[in-house]
Amino acid sequence: MQAYILKDSRAYYRAIAALFAGSLVSFAVLYCTQPLLPVFSREFQLSPSWASLSVSLPTGAMALSMLLVAGLSDRIGRKRTMAIALGGASLLTLASAFVNDFNHLLFFRALQGVLLAGFPSIAMAYVNEEFDPSITGLVMGIYVSGTSIGGLAGRLAVSAITDHFSWQLALGSLGLLTLLASLGFWLALPNSQRFQASPKPPRQLALALLRLLQNRVLLSLYAIGFAIMGSFVTLYNYIGYPLLAPPYSLSQTAIGALFFLYLVGTFSSTYMGRQADQLGHSRILCRSLSIMLVGALATLLSPLFLKLTGLAVFTFGFFASHSVVSSWIGKCAAQDKAQASSLYLLFYYLGASVIGGAGGFFLHRWNWPGVIFLAAFVLSLAFAVSFFLLRQEKSAAIQASSPLSVES
Repeated sequence: MQAYILKDSRAYYRAIAALFAGSLVSFAVLYCTQPLLPVFSREFQLSPSWASLSVSLPTGAMALSMLLVAGLSDRIGRKRTMAIALGGASLLTLASAFVNDFNHLLFFRALQGVLLAGFPSIAMAYVNEEFDPSITGLVMGIYVSGTSIGGLAGRLAVSAITDHFSWQLALGSLGLLTLLASLGFWLALPNSQRFQASPKPPRQLALALLRLLQNRVLLSLYAIGFAIMGSFVTLYNYIGYPLLAPPYSLSQTAIGALFFLYLVGTFSSTYMGRQADQLGHSRILCRSLSIMLVGALATLLSPLFLKLTGLAVFTFGFFASHSVVSSWIGKCAAQDKAQASSLYLLFYYLGASVIGGAGGFFLHRWNWPGVIFLAAFVLSLAFAVSFFLLRQEKSAAIQASSPLSVES
């Protein structure tokens, strides 16, 4: 078995750069239509819930494709699977520039979701397989920070170009840029050294998934992933509606600029990932979820500055939570890491699709307070689960002087 990738080695910096680029592409493509929901509502005469399908449909398709992709990566390899996912999704983004019908756009978006399933879970497996275990929290934090930059860049570019030209030109431009970044990913990422492609029969894959679903810690983390991503997408899906309307009356470009708040996540994912390595995952996860909840509630305040401050605090907590849970998944799964990551992301993106879609109904019925009620409810449940994990971990440490393990 080859040695791990060590911190500050040449392979470390190549892998970090490639994973950062890949996560940037993945999230730029997946959420590029999010700031355009009010535009789609206006241009195609759609309700907020129907317009949000351009986000919830690809995330749902991505979630449902996760488990199949884990088996594919076992057959053709981690790097190749991720490269196909990024390149194919970028080409479909470029093709979206020639669409003038919302139903056709949804078709392309669903295909993008299927393709993009080949990146996040496989990237998580790659990190947990190839990097020195003592730095996986840090590396996962850096990887998650790439998702924040990608989410920011895609949304901001699309909003600005749409404001001055059209949403079709915006998506076409993004497709070209992400295609180039996908090529950079392929050239930079070191080949897997601690993993050999080997196809698993369907029965073996099913048994692996069954084993993972019997792990109470992993099930808890999957539920938390469902809640944090669902609440995060819900807030960012619908924040544009009240801010475009009086008394704020912000422009489309200003709505796109909201995603500069993702830079907060660039810091929090790396910082809190390192804290999790040092202080324990459950403790840092409880803190991160508390931050999310406080930030969500703060967006109910009327002054624009306070509303945006609340959104920034909420964003800090989200990226911290995702970073901590992502690295914890790899430590809980001694084997079948790709399947463990795929299951987590299945729940994670189902949360985005289900709760994100439901948020449109709450907005229509109860305006912005309804959206926050939904987000606060699911976050409160997630905090209860994380607090249970913390109590379990403390109890196990007292009884056996060892951290919460996969056998729990």
